[in-house]
Amino acid sequence: MTQATTPPDVARTRRAAVAEAAERLEVAARTGVPCRPVRDLIGTDDVEQAYAVQQRLTARRLAVGARVVGRKIGLTSPAVQAQLGVDRPDFGVLFADMDVTGLAEVPSGRLLQPRTEAEIAFVLGSDLDEGPLDADQVRGAVEYAVAALEIVDSRIAGWDITFGDTVADNASSGLFVLGETRSTLAEFEPVAAAMRMTLDGEVVSEGTGAACLGDPLAALAWLARTAREVGDPLRAGQVVLSGALGPMAPTPPGSVVVAEIGALGTVTATFSRRDA
Repeated sequence: MTQATTPPDVARTRRAAVAEAAERLEVAARTGVPCRPVRDLIGTDDVEQAYAVQQRLTARRLAVGARVVGRKIGLTSPAVQAQLGVDRPDFGVLFADMDVTGLAEVPSGRLLQPRTEAEIAFVLGSDLDEGPLDADQVRGAVEYAVAALEIVDSRIAGWDITFGDTVADNASSGLFVLGETRSTLAEFEPVAAAMRMTLDGEVVSEGTGAACLGDPLAALAWLARTAREVGDPLRAGQVVLSGALGPMAPTPPGSVVVAEIGALGTVTATFSRRDA
C-alpha cells in the first residue's frame, strides 16, 4: 500500500501559513501589542501546524542565544480548559529568561495580558528518553518538586484563543516563579496536594493535585511521551511546570499573588507597578 503524500502546492501553502503565523506572534511579542488570532492561517485544531509554528518561534529564539531550561504543560485543569474553551492538554518551552524567581518583582512590562496559576514544578534528575515512560518511570526521574506560579500570557488580543492559537503561541507561556521548599516524592505526594491561591489577600483559586490530569505525575508522563515523539525528549536538570491545580486569575501591575501547595509551602509573586 502506497502511503499518501501531501501535494507540493499544499505543502507550500501550509509552510507559508506557518511562517505568517509565526511572524504575527513574533511582532506582537516584540511590540507589546496583542495580535489577532492565528487560526485563520493554521486552523483551530491542526496539531501539526500549531506545533510547527511553536517550533519555528523556538528556533528563532535559540538562534539569538536563548537557552531552554524545561517545558510547561498547559490546559491540564478542567477549570482552565473551561475558562479558555479547550478540551486537551498542550505543552510549551521554558527559556532561562522566563524564570524570574530571583527577582524582587515580576517585571510587568514584559507581559501583555498576564494571568497567574498555581502549579507543582518537577525538576528532573534523569533523562526521560527511553523505556515505557509510565508512572513509575517518571516518578523515579523526579529529583524534587517545588511550588510554582506560572504567569501565563497571550500574544493574542483578548485571550481569544482556540487550541491551535495557544499551541502556536508557545502554549501561552509568559514567566514563572519557583518556591524555595524542595521535596522529594518520598516526602510529598503530588496528587493529594491541596492548593490555595490568593490575589491581594483574597482567595481566587483553590484545587488539588487531582485537578491536573488526575495526577501531576500523569501529566508529566504524558509530556515525556509526547516530547519523545516529537524528537526532543525531557532531560535531567530540566524544570517541568506540570499544569494548573485550579483556575487562573488576571494579575495586572501591582498585584501580589501567594499560593500554598501542601507540604511544598508557599510561593509568592509581586508584580511591579510600572513597566520594567
